[in-house]
Amino acid sequence: MSGPPDRELAIRASGLTKRFKDTLALDGVDLAVPRGTVHGLLGPNGAGKTTTVRILTTLTRVDTGTAEVSGHDVRTAPRQVRRSIGLTGQQPAVDDLLTARQNLTMFGRLFRLDKAGARRRADELLEQFGLADAAARAPKKFSGGMRRRLDLAASMILSPQVLFLDEPTTGLDPAGRREVWQVVRRLAAEGTTVLLTTHYLDEADQLCDRISVIHEGRNFVEDTPAGLKRRIGDERLEVTVSAVDDAHAVRELVTQVAGKEPDVDDVAGVLSVPVADGVGALTAVAAELRARRLDVADIGLRRPTLDEAFLQLTGTPVAGPAPIAQEAR
Repeated sequence: MSGPPDRELAIRASGLTKRFKDTLALDGVDLAVPRGTVHGLLGPNGAGKTTTVRILTTLTRVDTGTAEVSGHDVRTAPRQVRRSIGLTGQQPAVDDLLTARQNLTMFGRLFRLDKAGARRRADELLEQFGLADAAARAPKKFSGGMRRRLDLAASMILSPQVLFLDEPTTGLDPAGRREVWQVVRRLAAEGTTVLLTTHYLDEADQLCDRISVIHEGRNFVEDTPAGLKRRIGDERLEVTVSAVDDAHAVRELVTQVAGKEPDVDDVAGVLSVPVADGVGALTAVAAELRARRLDVADIGLRRPTLDEAFLQLTGTPVAGPAPIAQEAR
């Protein structure tokens, strides 16, 4: 895999394989994640995302291949790896019976900070993650977004160089997801490297500098979110017909401007055609509609979505998050 020199990489993995009994979970996964970036791992259920994270965080031993995190080998220097990373898993790690401050102080003590240092770090993190006003409240009284922010704060006790987020917004409402996104963006801006697994492609689109698509335990493709979308073609011109009687005339007009027959959704009355020069095609169609006095309900440009790119590249729709017991790979 070509990319930045190793000294600029926070995560480097080559040829990772892992078998669980008769199941080959990983079949030669490679990763190269530059420092201070957000890198996404995408794939359908069972693709190998969680297994990859578990190997990189020293929770699962790799069968073959090599991996380094913050310059430390996961096989030969697991303690050094653990000192340099934070991990937020799919399940909450905080205690509902303790206050937010008590939770963070407890984590600080578990990480061998002295009492004063643990309390000081807890207060710093409560402020950093926008939870200072809720410091004396128990997480069971938090919203989903606040609780997840507390989980993230707990993973940042030792200011890790690399943060692993495994499905960080599963089960959150849109407001809670946005809260977590803001935190991830801020951490990356401050220099933390983030490796993110997610089933939400809009989340990957919003947060990731680059994305690795893993399919059946192997690297399928790696690119930027925009690059993945470009792989399935140009943006599309869409025209929604308002009157059935005008449908044929509008279709002929769109074909003339675009130089190809549009796809037609007869139920919705939508004509859609890929165009290389989106603005030019939109302007030309709008002018012709006006000149021919044809009324339409809507006209616009639509870029390919990451969902469409994922489906076309892998032939597999994106599934929702799997129950933890089912995520064997």
